[in-house]
Amino acid sequence: MRHKVAGRKLGRPSGHRRALYRSLVTDLLDYEKITTTEAKAKEARSLAEKMITLGKKGGLSSRRQALAFIFDKKVVNKVFDDLAPRFAERLGGYTRLTKLGRRLGDGATMVRLELVK
Repeated sequence: MRHKVAGRKLGRPSGHRRALYRSLVTDLLDYEKITTTEAKAKEARSLAEKMITLGKKGGLSSRRQALAFIFDKKVVNKVFDDLAPRFAERLGGYTRLTKLGRRLGDGATMVRLELVK
């Protein structure tokens, strides 16, 4: 039984799964929208919102926490300089999931994960 067990395993070892989440979040914050499966998007959404919240806090400690998770330093600068002021008045809900239908190869539910304007 999986009572009170949070998160999705996605059929990957923990290191591979963490790298996948870091890559998804980095690409989402860089391009501001990505297309992926629903399960991956739901996990990446919460992590991306945490990164934007770190950007809103500002400060050296928050920047270092973001740098430890996001692969690209330019993306971290974008979060702190561009995205944080854009979402300054918003208390949460920085992302949107839009269902796109099923993938032809395996029938996985595809979604577009994007930052709200």
